[in-house]
Order: sequence, then C-alpha cells, then structure tokens
Amino acid sequence: MHNTDSFLCPVGSLVGVGDVVSQQLIERRGLAHHNVRRTARMMSIGFFFVGPVIGSWYKVLDRLVVGGSKSAAMKKMLVDQLCFAPCFLGAFLGISGALNGLTVEENIVKLKR
Repeated sequence: MHNTDSFLCPVGSLVGVGDVVSQQLIERRGLAHHNVRRTARMMSIGFFFVGPVIGSWYKVLDRLVVGGSKSAAMKKMLVDQLCFAPCFLGAFLGISGALNGLTVEENIVKLKR
C-alpha cells in the first residue's frame, strides 16, 4: 500500500522545479527571462490537480489489484498505463492549456496534435 498522503504536498513543488528546469536548461531562457507566472501556474496544477488525483488513483489501484508480487506490479502498471494515463494526460494538458490562455478550440487542436 502506498502512503499517498505523504507525497501530495511535494508534487506541486516537483512540478514547479520541472518547469524551472524546462525554462532554464531546455528552453535556455536565462534568469532574466524566466516566466515566473508560468512556474506558479504549473505549481498550482501540481498542488491542486496532479497530487490529489494521482494520490487518489494509487489508492484505487491498490484496491483494484491486490498484492506485492511481480505479477501484481505488472497488472498495476498495465491498468495505470492503459486506463488512467491517457485520461490523466488529456485532463492535465487541457487544464494547462486553459491556464495558459488557450481557448477551448485551441486546446482541442493542441490535444489532437
């Protein structure tokens, strides 16, 4: 059984750190051009969406697939990747797009890509 309550809080921080890494190491914006509002939006998504949803999902998954064997772990991974991940990713990208100012139509086009 996962102790999901212990990781809900740090998820927002980790998503924020991920955005900082993205802006500084991938996009190479430099500190002077760092988009602090974008980092704050991403942290908010982490705190209020990613953490609670994934924490709740792991609790459900532990009830759906019981056990600690390699077989149970494989079943959990398959259920997670085939059922949960596509829905979660679509919701995450939709929320992120909306918070970044995309219209519903623009968000749908982006999700289709």
